[in-house]
Amino acid sequence: MLSAVLTLAGLGFLAALGLAVASRIFYVKMDPRVATIVDILPGANCGACGYGGCAAFAQAIVSGEGKIEACSAIDEEGAHAIADIMGIMYTESEKEQAIVLCRYTDGGVRDAFKYVGIPDCRAANLTGGGPKACQYACIGLGTCAAVCPFGAIVMSDDGLPIIDPNRCTACGICVDECPKNVLVLAPVSSAVSVFCSSRDKGAAVKKVCSVGCIGCAACVRACPFEAMTLENNLAAVNYSKCRVCGLCVSVCPTNSIRDNRDELRVRRVAVIGEGCNGCSLCARACPTDAISGTQKEQYHVDPTRCIGCGVCADICKRGAVSMITVDTHDDRAIDSKKAAGGGGI
Repeated sequence: MLSAVLTLAGLGFLAALGLAVASRIFYVKMDPRVATIVDILPGANCGACGYGGCAAFAQAIVSGEGKIEACSAIDEEGAHAIADIMGIMYTESEKEQAIVLCRYTDGGVRDAFKYVGIPDCRAANLTGGGPKACQYACIGLGTCAAVCPFGAIVMSDDGLPIIDPNRCTACGICVDECPKNVLVLAPVSSAVSVFCSSRDKGAAVKKVCSVGCIGCAACVRACPFEAMTLENNLAAVNYSKCRVCGLCVSVCPTNSIRDNRDELRVRRVAVIGEGCNGCSLCARACPTDAISGTQKEQYHVDPTRCIGCGVCADICKRGAVSMITVDTHDDRAIDSKKAAGGGGI
């Protein structure tokens, strides 16, 4: 009995000694910056950066392979902190968020059949493209909510995803997992979007949905900034060109283009300063007749009609027109700017 115990103890000692020697021989020195960066990263391990997790991403940053901006979940403070650690410059970029390009409940889209199966959009999509009469509509089983690592998506009572902009990090996981491609990433400041994904012709769209895009191109013709395009019967917004003027919204016959500036609580309006010489160029260029005045005198802007397109600011040769941002829920914001502009709003 004693010999067996001693034998086991000896084997254990030899194994421990072998591990100790191996750890000394194969030791890999870890850059202390990696651990510091891991502590700053959100720790979601979502993989949206292209690496296996936050630790792998931190290692990539330290090695010079990874870019800080690849992490969509980190806030600006954290990004700047990592940049300071690495001794590099970090340029802030506009954040994005996921949006749902479907409003099938508003359009009265019915179920083509009753789906009985795994409560997962991907599984339902394998069954005849899903139960909705519109083959492009959100299936509504909540796969996007289930895969979101930040809890930014909940399902409404009528089966559409609701995205919390304060939690959404634009990681893109929900976008990748949606079998209908109704989820896309868009700039946070984007207030105008085409809430439809159907590529059917207008007649086919009207049969299943009253708020679907019918490909009439009215929005394309109305946009003075070439920010609207039409491809495969579906309108789309080029966010890099869009000025959120809302002209496309006003001409859309099916209300598939929507303006959520009221939800953002802000909008732009033009202000005409004392440098105005009353040339009337701005008034003639304004698409909503929001500018009026007497020639050779300072012109004025009606803030209730101004859509913030900025055409007047572009055309003014004296630089007398500027664009300001106001709170849509606070008329005092407009009044204060009016006073500051010498009555020339």
